Amino acid sequence: MNAENPAAAAGTENPFADLVSLEVTRSGHVAEVTLLGPAKGNAMGPDFWRELPEVFRALDADPEVRAIVLTGSGRNFSYGLDLNAMLPGWAEFLGADAQAGPRTRFLEEIRRLQEAITAVATCRTPIVAAVSGWCIGGGVDLISAVDIRLASADAKFSVREVKVAIVADIGSLQRLGGIIGEGHLRELALTGKDIDAARAERIGLVNDVYADQDELLAAARTLAAELAANPPLVVRGIKDVLSMGTEQQVDAGLRYVAAWNAAFLPSKDLVEAVQAFMEKREPHFTGE
Repeated sequence: MNAENPAAAAGTENPFADLVSLEVTRSGHVAEVTLLGPAKGNAMGPDFWRELPEVFRALDADPEVRAIVLTGSGRNFSYGLDLNAMLPGWAEFLGADAQAGPRTRFLEEIRRLQEAITAVATCRTPIVAAVSGWCIGGGVDLISAVDIRLASADAKFSVREVKVAIVADIGSLQRLGGIIGEGHLRELALTGKDIDAARAERIGLVNDVYADQDELLAAARTLAAELAANPPLVVRGIKDVLSMGTEQQVDAGLRYVAAWNAAFLPSKDLVEAVQAFMEKREPHFTGE
């Protein structure tokens, strides 16, 4: 991509120069947002959850940006939530003695993460996600908030939260039903299974699959340029009209699952899931 400083044309300071978890470049009217991690597999740590809404609100407010490509650095899109980075800050919320105070603060934390993904969903600029390699948990939450999803043949997808004793609460349960249908959503969410790019295409999670990452990115950039060539106010109007049927339902679902997890997430099964993850073994769940 013939990338340029997104602020260069205006002769202003680059608003994205200090990003840690994301990189933003621009070519013409197309911006490209790349997940950087910096944890392995572009896992989503504290910097990501802080920077994501800032980036997409800034791009949404820039009239020169008419389409966005969202992709991951390296071989993978994202491993999802960076448990190693996030769990220490959640210790008070998940302890056995957590009462109303910590649980209320945990409710606020869940809503903060939800709002980061919602900033992508409510961006008035069309977004094309280009997914290679793994797209797990929070990665699926993220791509469920964009307009169009493309994948390379090596892409794998997983709504994996059930495997770590969590009700997925950042948006996939609320948004994927309208994309892949309730039956496929329930299968993915209740089993936590992995699916490959071929199945993702069959169920409508992605529009098209390309041979490799290079072909994928070329196709995503071409599609974004096609979107950017259309009248921008009309494109924004189409997005606005399309969202009218789902926004309230999604918002209600997000509020409900945030309250559910603030009340019920702390459990022996969650502790077991975290320990098993750290010890790289299979968990043994007891329903407690």
